[in-house]
Amino acid sequence: MKSGRKIAVVLFNLGGPDGQAAVRPFLFNLFRDPAIIQAPFFIRYPVAALISTTRAKSARANYALMGGGSPLLPETEKQARALEAVLAQRLPDDEVKAFVAMRYWDPLTGQTARAVKAWKPDEVVLLPLYPQYSTTTTASSLKAWERAWRKVGGRRGAARTTTVCCYPTADGFVQAHADLIRAEYAKAGSPRPARILFSAHGLPEKVILAGDPYQRQVEATAAAVAERLGDVLGEGVDWKISYQSRVGPLKWIGPSTDDEIKAASEAGLALVVTPIAFVSEHIETLVELDVEYRELAYEHGGSIYARVPALGVAPAFIDCLGTLVTEALADASSLICEEDQPCPGAAA
Repeated sequence: MKSGRKIAVVLFNLGGPDGQAAVRPFLFNLFRDPAIIQAPFFIRYPVAALISTTRAKSARANYALMGGGSPLLPETEKQARALEAVLAQRLPDDEVKAFVAMRYWDPLTGQTARAVKAWKPDEVVLLPLYPQYSTTTTASSLKAWERAWRKVGGRRGAARTTTVCCYPTADGFVQAHADLIRAEYAKAGSPRPARILFSAHGLPEKVILAGDPYQRQVEATAAAVAERLGDVLGEGVDWKISYQSRVGPLKWIGPSTDDEIKAASEAGLALVVTPIAFVSEHIETLVELDVEYRELAYEHGGSIYARVPALGVAPAFIDCLGTLVTEALADASSLICEEDQPCPGAAA
C-alpha cells in the first residue's frame, strides 16, 4: 500500500466513432459544440443534425478504410498506460492513475468525471493531448470538464486541480517529432531535393483573427523541430507548414496541405509529410494523409511520398508528458501555460 498521494491525470482528446453505427452521432456531437459551430443553440442543433446526416455516408466509407471505426481511443489508452509507467518511476510513493476523457464520443467527459470522482484522488492534473492550444479543442474540452466536474460535486472535494494548458515547444515533444522525421527520411532513402511538410489541422481564419493562438503555436512547434533537424535540412531539403481538413464555405488559414502537395510534386520534390499537431493516429492521418494526399502527390508527378508516424507512445513524447505532470504537481498555480500569458479561456 503506497503512503503518498492519489493522483489522477486526465488525458483529453476529441474521440472518434468506435463503429459504423457511431459515425452519425459522433458527427452530431462534434457539430453541435458551440466552439465548432458558433451560433445560438436553436440554430446550431438543426445545423448539426443536417451536417451529420449529409456527411455520414462519406465518413462511414473513410472509417471503413480503418476497419470500421477510429483507432483514437485504443491509441490514447496506450498513451495513458505508458504515462502511468513513467510516473510510477518518477513518483514511487504516489499512486497515479491516468483517465481518458473524449469530447465527442465514448468515454465522454461526464463519464470520466464520475470515474475520477469515485477514485477519490488527492490531486488532479488535466492534460490535453492538444500540444497547441485552440478554443476549438483545448478550451472546449476543459469547459466540458469543468461542467462535468461541477455536476459530480468535484469542486466540493479535497482534490487540487492543475491544468496543463499547452506545450508547443516542450523539449521531449519537439525531440520526438525530430526523431521520427529523421528516421522516416532515412527510410525513404534520404532523397534530394525534398521537402518536409508539417501538416496541421486547419481552422477558419476568423477563429485566428479572434485571438486564437493555435496557428502561432503550430508555427513555433515546426520551427523548433526544424532547428533540431540540422543534419537533414540544408542544400536540397527545406520545410514548410500547411493546414489540412478544410471544410465548408468559410475562408481557412493556409496554405492548404493539398495545394502544397501539388506544388511540391509538380516541382519534383520528394515529400516527407509529418502530422505536427496530431499526437495519435486517426482519420486525418490514416485516411487523409496516407490515402488521399498520397494519391494526390502521385497524380501530380511525385515520386516519393513518405508519411511520418504520429507520436503515439514514442519514449521522448511520453517522457515529456511525465515531465509536464510532475511540473504541474510541483507548481502552486492552477494553470500551467508555456506562453508568457495564459492561453485565452483555458481556465474557463
